[in-house]
Amino acid sequence: MNNTEINIKIQNGENIIEGKVPAGTCLTDIIDKFIGDEEKYVAAVVNRRLCEVTSSIFKDSEIRFMKLNSPIGYDLYKRSIVLLMLKSAKDVLGKAEGDYRIEIMYSLGKGFFCRLEDDDTEMNEELLGKIKVRMRELVEQDLPLEKKIYTTREMRERFARRDLPSKAKLLRYRRSSKINIYDLDGYEDYFYGYMVPSTGYLTEFDLVPYDDGFVLVIPEKNTLKLPEKYEAPNELYNVLRRSEDWGRKLQITCVGELNDIVVKGDMNKLMLLQEAMMEKQIAEIAQEIYEGDRKLVLIAGPSSSGKTTFSNRLSVQLASFGIIPHPIAMDNFFKERKDTPLDENGKFDFETIDALDLELLESTMTRLLNGEEVDMPTFDFTVGSKVYDGTKLKLGKNDVIVMEGIHALNPASTKTLPKDSCYKIYISALTQLNIDEHNRISTTDTRLIRRMIRDARTRGHSASKTIEMWPSVRRGEEKYIFPYQEEADAVFNSALIYELPALKTFAEPLLFGVSEESDEYYEAKRLLKFLDYFLGIDVQSVPQNSIIREFIGGGCFKV
Repeated sequence: MNNTEINIKIQNGENIIEGKVPAGTCLTDIIDKFIGDEEKYVAAVVNRRLCEVTSSIFKDSEIRFMKLNSPIGYDLYKRSIVLLMLKSAKDVLGKAEGDYRIEIMYSLGKGFFCRLEDDDTEMNEELLGKIKVRMRELVEQDLPLEKKIYTTREMRERFARRDLPSKAKLLRYRRSSKINIYDLDGYEDYFYGYMVPSTGYLTEFDLVPYDDGFVLVIPEKNTLKLPEKYEAPNELYNVLRRSEDWGRKLQITCVGELNDIVVKGDMNKLMLLQEAMMEKQIAEIAQEIYEGDRKLVLIAGPSSSGKTTFSNRLSVQLASFGIIPHPIAMDNFFKERKDTPLDENGKFDFETIDALDLELLESTMTRLLNGEEVDMPTFDFTVGSKVYDGTKLKLGKNDVIVMEGIHALNPASTKTLPKDSCYKIYISALTQLNIDEHNRISTTDTRLIRRMIRDARTRGHSASKTIEMWPSVRRGEEKYIFPYQEEADAVFNSALIYELPALKTFAEPLLFGVSEESDEYYEAKRLLKFLDYFLGIDVQSVPQNSIIREFIGGGCFKV
């Protein structure tokens, strides 16, 4: 620290705090001096760049500190709790990592499904109990999560010796010659992103046995408290497991293996193989609908899941059974604008199920299922009213309604309809690929990249605009879609192993266009770093009916 003083401006909620500190002051010291430590902060955005609170500043700075329950802070917590678990498991097992391996497989509700690979040890409740005890001991010791810098080549060799081949292969394609490694009490590992300062922040966790592995349960984001009881979404798990099996059949479970395919020039074969697997699953769903004589197919899923392309491909498969599909948008049953409920900010809330005219929706579907001819509404969003333009519908023996909408799985939207006539499908992009053994690929990131590309192509939106609105989209999903995914008769995974190398070509120019002065710059920079793990590919060979075409364009369906 020197005698030169710098100006700082701290945004603390609604308040702005200004002051001076010596150049080289640590952010933790600034927290102590200007804010106080009654609430723990885990990161800071300094001049629109994310920093750890253990960093020091050397020039005039605008600072915004992040708590654990912020989106950034919550990401730090999730990464850090994984490191804590891995270190504790190593201490309990008492083995070199080459003699066992723990892999973080995928997100499963409020937790991460993990698997122990060890011929001599069974991951049972007794062993999990010992690991939990060790985790709590390390939390009480409040040990630092220390960042170290090594050469990429050295860590690649070390990970290979530790029998972590996915990490070693990932670093083969890393362009930077240096790499950040986190050290917890002598246990070193690589993670995609920053960590909390010390183990004392990681007070909420649980370990629950599940299937042939276990779930590392994490707290709720807003409360930072564990759920009263962890319940795994079983249908979601089955789909994720099936996708994992697909990846293993294709011998692609991590980014490094996918990059190997690009280097070898085998990407076209991979595309055809996975598209064939996906088409087979769509055909199986169509066969269930046909054999069950279902008349109303309801499809829901979060943003950018590929619902429109899936609906079209499902309709093609239904037609192969002699079924005539009639697509209907649930949005056509919105209430009149004057009757639309308002949100907490006094704006029209089109996300809530109360925005739908459920009485009209159910009476229309009931009449159609009873064989009546019905006048069908179309909602005119420019005037906020339903319009009847003479379109009529009557279901014949081989006709089926295919309805898409965010509330399609909500029991309230079909409570008066006969259950044996309905077939509900949940669709999401459940990425089956991982960065390496301990770093997942977030399903949310994949969908955000998809949406960013489509918004730019079809609406002229900048990446900044899509990133800005994404938290609101996510809140709607958490409230209105995810709670009902287990209501589905079928869960369809629209993620493709090869899609991120394809999306990279379109996403990077959009992300580089985000101004350093914008609030969305950090997120854009984070996504650019994420995409840097992948080798890009030529998209000309992507099939025209691929779900990816819904986002990059050039598809055969009208979307």
